[in-house]
Amino acid sequence: MKILLAGGAGFIGSHTCIELTKAGYDVVIADNFSNSKPEVLNRINQLTGKEIPFYQIDVADKAALDGLFTQENIDAVIHFAGYKAVGESVEKPLMYYKNNMDSTFSLIEVMEKHGVSNLVFSSSATVYGIPKTVPLIEGMDTGCTNPYGWTKLMNEQILTDCAKANSSLSIVLLRYFNPIGAHPSGRIGEDPNGIPNNLLPYITQVAAGKLKKLGVFGNDYDTPDGTGVRDYIHVVDLAKGHVAAIDYADKHKGTEIFNLGTGVGYSVLDIVNAFEKSNNIKIPYEIKPRRSGDIATCYADPAKAFNVLGWKAEKNLDDMCKDAWNWQSNNLKGYDV
Repeated sequence: MKILLAGGAGFIGSHTCIELTKAGYDVVIADNFSNSKPEVLNRINQLTGKEIPFYQIDVADKAALDGLFTQENIDAVIHFAGYKAVGESVEKPLMYYKNNMDSTFSLIEVMEKHGVSNLVFSSSATVYGIPKTVPLIEGMDTGCTNPYGWTKLMNEQILTDCAKANSSLSIVLLRYFNPIGAHPSGRIGEDPNGIPNNLLPYITQVAAGKLKKLGVFGNDYDTPDGTGVRDYIHVVDLAKGHVAAIDYADKHKGTEIFNLGTGVGYSVLDIVNAFEKSNNIKIPYEIKPRRSGDIATCYADPAKAFNVLGWKAEKNLDDMCKDAWNWQSNNLKGYDV
């Protein structure tokens, strides 16, 4: 089976490419490098021992995408393509809505033209909005606090409606929690553009001396230490969840939603302390005011993914912290070589 990874050169896509290849799938990557670097392709080829077919296209470009499908005998698609920074989405909502919706429209239309029925969509726990209770379960109410989240939720609705209208479609919606860590080889990992938006890359850049100190946004939440609590999942575990989702999509029709998380919440300071302990590096930090839109606590109930997909997260917080530092310390400039 040949799988197209739309936006497959990014952080999660690159790790998923490796896990799919290990599982015996053929993979094709399409990416325009808006959130990634060309060097990642060399690293993927080295780690897999294969020359992964690559197309430098914007997935929202329907004509270019059609050309790819004409060249390659695609059996299924994993849709990672999209802008992903919450803060930027608030500042540039039109850019986010246009890009993140257009890529989905193009994919579905080109898939239909070429008779491809299976799609796994990269969604997010942000679709739960401000939850009234935790852990978060797939059937709970949804709602969003920023344009990025709305693009995920709108895409979920569009894809669900398409599957209702077309009984041949199989749509799997994966709601990610907080992916961190890196490949154990230290060859691929998260390489953010500019100042990191996510916690652990910020910590690793402080550890590497690229940034002076970590900013902790709020210490007055209703949590054990006052800092925000999230469900952090190792990116390799997350990637393996996509392998399970592709296998499921091949055997079922309609739409299914799965949380991909560990089911355990860690605070910001828990992550700082774990990183310091795992790597014997002190991380200076300062408390800053809360960020607008942030919530106190968010973690998954991952039971459905285990019961239906047979998937669960296996790596622990120590693995996440060690692998993240192994990547950063061996790639101080990221993929810029």
